This record gives sequence, structure tokens and C-alpha cells, in this order.
Amino acid sequence: MPLFAELAARPTLRDVAEAVRESGLAGLPDAQRRADSATYQEVHVRSALSHTPSMYFDWALNSYRGCTHACEYCYARKYQRHLELNAGDDFSSVIFAKVNLPEVLARELARPGWAREVVAVGTATDPYQPIEGHYRITRRCLEALAHAATPISIITKGPMVVRDIDVLRQVAAVARCSVHMSIPSIDTAACERLEPGAAPPLQRLRAVRELADAGIDAGVLMMPLVPGITTSRRLVDRTLCAIRDAGAKFVGVNVARLDPGVRQHFLAFLERDFPHLVEGYARLYRGANPDKGYVREVQSMVKALAARYAV
Repeated sequence: MPLFAELAARPTLRDVAEAVRESGLAGLPDAQRRADSATYQEVHVRSALSHTPSMYFDWALNSYRGCTHACEYCYARKYQRHLELNAGDDFSSVIFAKVNLPEVLARELARPGWAREVVAVGTATDPYQPIEGHYRITRRCLEALAHAATPISIITKGPMVVRDIDVLRQVAAVARCSVHMSIPSIDTAACERLEPGAAPPLQRLRAVRELADAGIDAGVLMMPLVPGITTSRRLVDRTLCAIRDAGAKFVGVNVARLDPGVRQHFLAFLERDFPHLVEGYARLYRGANPDKGYVREVQSMVKALAARYAV
């Protein structure tokens, strides 16, 4: 008998891990398969905010677990292993929706000790992946953050963020508010292979323009640049030009990191789609991080080109 037979209709993430360990995906009888071919399981959480003192932000908030953007390089793939799922297809095809997150978040923000530190929204999943149009979990969380006058930093590839410009303005009126749109490259062909479930890069740039025109502090993260695929000087130059034309207030850059779990998945992707790069990656990535000299070289190139466009 599946473990969930004895559980409430909406299990916790811990319940999910135990059920999958016992019965595999058959242990998720309440999960719904939708038109995008992904399976969605509603879950309840006991806490909303994750303390992240070692990061550039203080607290992290994630509306979902897993992501249908299915970015081949995504560092968040490794987190799916905590639920007894693999970092490959399970990451993009089995999504957990934290349906009570806004209510739990509101209680945490109402605590007397809450110091209104920066909350980063979307650090381990995209808060504006397509299913957000159905659940609206992210929007309701933003409303709670606005009510608590808490500064936020959103990371997303989802143009759906423009839907919430009204709430973002409410946040900006009482605290800092910024949106970081992830657009590693404007090469549509490369993005279709690296980010098969994400919106086209030019559509994301239009969202940046709309946010900027609405007075929202919006910029672009060229993250991650993928060696041999999106790192050519010509392509980086074109991408920075497009970012400037979209009115981005800032741009950030880094080179792909391949953590355990993610590394195995990404190298399998290279074997299939870019086999000529496999040998070079073996030399470049002795561990999770690429060679430091290579990273400095890429960052120097981007910095010089960015100066040309005053980004």
C-alpha cells in the first residue's frame, strides 16, 4: 500500500521523500499530470524562509521544488536528490507545489523578531515557471512581503513576472525591490538546447524592458555562461548590446558550476548534443568549479565589453 494512503491529502516534503523511497513515483498517488507532461504534487511546508548567511542574501524563498524550464546546467538539480529523485528528468518532470507557503510566510514575517532582511525569491527553483499561472503561490508570497515591508530580490527566467508589476511596486514603495532576469545568451538555438522549457531570450528581454519602464529595478544575469557554447566574444558582445537596449539597470555574470549530480547530468547532455566539447570539459572541470584562470579570462572579456555599452 502506498505510504500516502495514511497521510493527509497534502503531505510534507519529508513525507514525499519517504513515499518515493518506498515506492518510487508510484508513491505519489495524488500527483496530477498536466498538459505540459510534468507531474505536479501539492505539498505543505512547515517553514517558508531558509536562512542563508553564507550567500549574498540573508534569506531564501522558493515556491516550488523542481522546474519545468529544464535547464541542463541548473545547479538546483542537485536538490531533487534530497527527495529520493534523480537530478535528471525527475527535476523537470516532477514538480512539488508548496500550496500553503504564503500563509506560513505571513506568520514568519509577523514575528516580533523579524528584522526585514533581504529575501531572495527563486534561489532553488524558478518562481515564475509556467505552473505559477495556475497556483499563484509566488504572487501571494510577494503580497505578504509587501505587507511586511521586506526587501526582495527575485531571480527568474519567467516573463510572467510582469504580471506582478503592481505588487512589485507595492514592495518598492516600502523596501528595496529588484528583479534579476536570467538570460545567459541571446543565441536562440543555444538556449533551445540548454534551456528547453524556458521562454526565448528576446521574450525575457521584453519583460526586462517592461519592468524597467514601470520603475522596477531590473537587470540581467548572464548566468551561467556555458564554455564552448555561449562564451564566444561575438555572442557575448551581441548579448550585452541587447541587454543595454532593454534598459537593464545592471548585469551579472558567472561561468557554469557543475556540482555532484548536476555534473553527471550535464556531461551526459554534452555527450548527446555537443560531443566535441566533452574532452575539453574534462580538462576545464577538475571539480565542481571551472579552472580559475579560465573564469578570470571570461569575466575580463565581459567587463570590457560591458564598458563599451555602459551596462
